[in-house]
Parts: sequence; C-alpha cells; structure tokens
Amino acid sequence: MSNAPAEEIPAEEIDLTEANEVIDKYLTLPGNLMPVLQGIQEAYGYVPKPTIDLVAERLNVYPSQIYGVLTFYAQFHLKPRGRFIIRVCVGTACHVQGAERITETFFGRLGIGHAETTADLRYTFEKVACLGACGMAPLAMVNDDTFGKMTVQKVDEIIETYNARPMK
Repeated sequence: MSNAPAEEIPAEEIDLTEANEVIDKYLTLPGNLMPVLQGIQEAYGYVPKPTIDLVAERLNVYPSQIYGVLTFYAQFHLKPRGRFIIRVCVGTACHVQGAERITETFFGRLGIGHAETTADLRYTFEKVACLGACGMAPLAMVNDDTFGKMTVQKVDEIIETYNARPMK
C-alpha cells in the first residue's frame, strides 16, 4: 500500500452516463440541485469535476453555485473515496478509553491520515466527533459494520478482514 493520498481520476476516464441518468430523473423537480448532486455522489462515490460541468450546463446554474453547495455540506466529497470507509470515534468517552491509540494504529497500518484515501482506493480513514455508542467505547466503524471495545489487536483483524473482501 502506498502512503500517497488518492488523486482525482482524470476527466477523460469519467463516463457521464450515470450522471445524465440522475439529472434526467430530477430535471423537472423544483429545487433539484441537491438531489442531483446526492444522486451523482451515490453513483460515483464522489462528485467528479466533469459531472459538475454537466450539471451546470443541464440545470442552467453557474458552476460556482454548485461548488458553493458541495463545499458547504460535509456530506459531499470532491475526491474519490475508498471502498471501505473507516471511522474512529474520538468523542469524550472514546478518547478516555484510548481512541487516539486506535487512530494512530490505523494510520500506521494503512499509511494514511485523517480524511485520506489509500492509493488503491480500498480505504478512506476519518476521525469523527461521536458515533453515538459511548457504552461501546472506543468505537470504530467500517462502512455500516460496528466494532466496539476496540483494541490495537482488533485493528489488525479488521484490516485483515477487509483486505480479503473484493473491491466491488
């Protein structure tokens, strides 16, 4: 695994078929920008730049307006994300129970830091303020799977488990 964060896929490699389908679905809906951007992100895993230009053209809005929405809401991502999103809670209960040690172990094992994605697009790592399960602290999640009472040893088990899973 490389330590380099993932870079945006060059524009010529983006197939806009799915983006056009999402736009077609919401084209006549008033206030359609948010559902269009959410649909595009669901289709691609992030909002690629060529889709922003396409949305601007087809919805007749300025690209700057679209970037305003994309950068205001934390739910949107402008860079490719990993197949597996690892989140480690660093809220008070998790912090007291050793979340920082868990976080540093993930950093060391994956070779990436907070909000970064591995070069092979397998993992994205995020520290989050609270996952709402303080009784299970320290807590980590991989996509929708929850891992409570985390230990350094469990970090290795989690990585081994998700390394064995297919990318799609």
